[in-house]
Amino acid sequence: MPGMVNTALRAIFVAACLALTGCASVSTRESPEADDPLEPLNRAVLEVNFALDDALIKPAAEAYRALLPAFVRDRIRSAIDNLAEPRILVNDLLQGRVDAARITLGRFILNTFAGIGGMFDAATPEGFPRQSGDFGQTLYAWGVEDGPYVILLFFGPSNLRDAFGLGVDLYTTPPALVVSGHAGTITGAVVGTVDGLDLRSRNIETLDEIKASALDLYANLKSLTRQHRAAELRDARGTTEAPAELIDPGDNPK
Repeated sequence: MPGMVNTALRAIFVAACLALTGCASVSTRESPEADDPLEPLNRAVLEVNFALDDALIKPAAEAYRALLPAFVRDRIRSAIDNLAEPRILVNDLLQGRVDAARITLGRFILNTFAGIGGMFDAATPEGFPRQSGDFGQTLYAWGVEDGPYVILLFFGPSNLRDAFGLGVDLYTTPPALVVSGHAGTITGAVVGTVDGLDLRSRNIETLDEIKASALDLYANLKSLTRQHRAAELRDARGTTEAPAELIDPGDNPK
């Protein structure tokens, strides 16, 4: 599976690089048909993702949660999140968010040393909450539009700008920058696999509920993920208003 994931990531990264320049000017403020021209393909990829999830990923996540106590899973989650702090720091700086970069640097130092390699969050109680910061967000801060909506194999809902940003993040996040060569590839695959399993294990019931209640799962996921991403993108432009309440497009209140 790690090899298959790595191959898919390379294909996604190359495709996004080629397509971004031609589609970066497409705005999400246009009609749904204009910003989702790949809907038939997206729906097919979503079905593949859910088939893989039902057959492999969800059972593995359930086993992971059953085998490891919550305390151990929380330490793993914290350590993996700490590995991403240098990437968040760089993107905060690229976005001109100096205060966020200061907080991220302080957080990384505190959690690495006082938090024993990031296994414990010693920073948040000291006034260093986790910041957002990824390369898709940075591109947004630089004025790059979303581009068409896409469903990525394994990774799910995104758009061309954020797909390109994901590729950059995957190749610039430790351990990829710390361990070189084949060992770095293996280490990155292991960390990425554990990261994915842990995240999936934390969302088993939530995703089951969404799947059970949505009239159109594709439209539901597109709406919810876009609203969540909009809240993250507000950080990149320095806006501080509270995010709007997430709305389920399949919900029909009486």
